[in-house]
Amino acid sequence: MAIQKDQIVSIEYEVNDGTKVVDSNIGGLPLVFMYGRGQIIPGLESAITNMSIGDKADVVVKAEDAYGEYDAAAKQEVPKDQFAGIDLEVGMTLYGQGEDGGTVQVVVQEIGNENVIIDFNHPLAGKELSFLVIVNNIREASAEELMSGIPAENQHDDCCGTDSGTGCGC
Repeated sequence: MAIQKDQIVSIEYEVNDGTKVVDSNIGGLPLVFMYGRGQIIPGLESAITNMSIGDKADVVVKAEDAYGEYDAAAKQEVPKDQFAGIDLEVGMTLYGQGEDGGTVQVVVQEIGNENVIIDFNHPLAGKELSFLVIVNNIREASAEELMSGIPAENQHDDCCGTDSGTGCGC
């Protein structure tokens, strides 16, 4: 059965940026997502469209279909005092809150005496990615999953299933 919109898909993958493996879940927990909802990079999602359970493929995803082209203008010089209490290092990834309230990831590019240059590009922006992908499972979504867009495998019970209200950062 080929994958169709709003089905729950489970994959194992390994991704290489042309020089090294940058992420892999082979032999670990699969990545579970709802197909057609933009929950994985567009190029990988379109590449697995005609795959079925058990299929394995090597897929190349162009930068524009992954994390986008590198934007040299997506750098910002910020006063160093905004990083008080953080032991900054070049190449360090930091997370903050964007204007829309969402999480923003930046990479420290340069550290000066008074200012820090941060890069808002995704670390894989501008890179063609090579994937080894294996489709582990394809199933129909439940009514609740269709409404929420979140596969049951990715939904978390209150405090990891405990009734006490403790644990899991609660």
